[in-house]
Amino acid sequence: MNKNDYCVIMAGGIGTRFWPMSKTTHPKQFIDILGTGQTLIQQTYFRFRKICPKENIFIVTNDSYKKLVQHQLPEIDESQIICEPSRRNTAPCIAYACYKISLLDPDANVVVAPSDHIILKEDAFIETVQTALNCTKENNWLLTLGIQPSRPDTGYGYIQYNENISSPKDARINKVKLFTEKPVLEMAKTFLKSGDFLWNAGIFIWKANDIIDAFKKHLPEIYAIFNEGLDKYNTPKEKAFIKDTYTVCRSISIDYGIMEKADNVYVLKSDFGWSDLGTWGSLYETRKKDTKGNTVVGKNVMVYDSKNCIVNMPNEKLVVIQGLQDYIVVESDDILLICKMADEQHIRQFVNDVKIEKGEDFV
Repeated sequence: MNKNDYCVIMAGGIGTRFWPMSKTTHPKQFIDILGTGQTLIQQTYFRFRKICPKENIFIVTNDSYKKLVQHQLPEIDESQIICEPSRRNTAPCIAYACYKISLLDPDANVVVAPSDHIILKEDAFIETVQTALNCTKENNWLLTLGIQPSRPDTGYGYIQYNENISSPKDARINKVKLFTEKPVLEMAKTFLKSGDFLWNAGIFIWKANDIIDAFKKHLPEIYAIFNEGLDKYNTPKEKAFIKDTYTVCRSISIDYGIMEKADNVYVLKSDFGWSDLGTWGSLYETRKKDTKGNTVVGKNVMVYDSKNCIVNMPNEKLVVIQGLQDYIVVESDDILLICKMADEQHIRQFVNDVKIEKGEDFV
């Protein structure tokens, strides 16, 4: 385990698409959504403890979730919880964390990962990340992990790589041609047929100083405002500085702001049983199913004449379901959602409507 290896776990999202289990006050990264006995953030943290020293693992989250992080990860020090006063997408949170880390260790090599992804092949994941860290230690690359697509999924972003430019030490690493947002189905099918597209896993590896240089070149306004805090990071002055900084900081993703523009971006082709767990549909894909394709959580659920449904119910509730096909049926905190699987993209709109018509308590 290398003392210069660090991990930044991003845990500030709301997880609206997993409503009603995921709510603003208790989003999905803090829920045992898989029924394993560990929440998603706990699984992520303990996975990275096998890669870098535990004192080198930092959690970036919203101010309102600090106590949740402390409760679920009691062994980490308060100084390892980086609190954002407001949500500004991934670029600002990565800039903030990497500035802090670079001042603690000028040789820091950092992996940045979301807190709420599923990794089914943990040993393969650890080997992949260690390979990536060794690569960025030796090269001034911005490296990302790409997943070999198994289907034309329209819920993921894609990365096209250059087959003719690869690492001399590892043929799995290629230079990136382009990033593309979530495609329509026909375009996703074309990507799959071409053979040079990967799913964008949203996991990044780089030296802290290399990503700061990339901010200077490609997002100079964000670089400028975070650079003003060089004498404040890791001191009592940091909190007030960050509060002011986030009031003027634009909201932008690291993909759009830097990765799509930089010319030193490489991708490591990976296979470790990955899912971003972004929707109920993606959770359905990862769960064991009965002979009719139903996946059920809840000790007292009885299902008749139903196919390809995902059901998630409290253990104490008796639920009888008959005649449904391709439905999501979820209850949490006295909120019941029944929605066609094919229409789950409407859940965000449902949440907005509930907020307007029924109030904040339900979202």
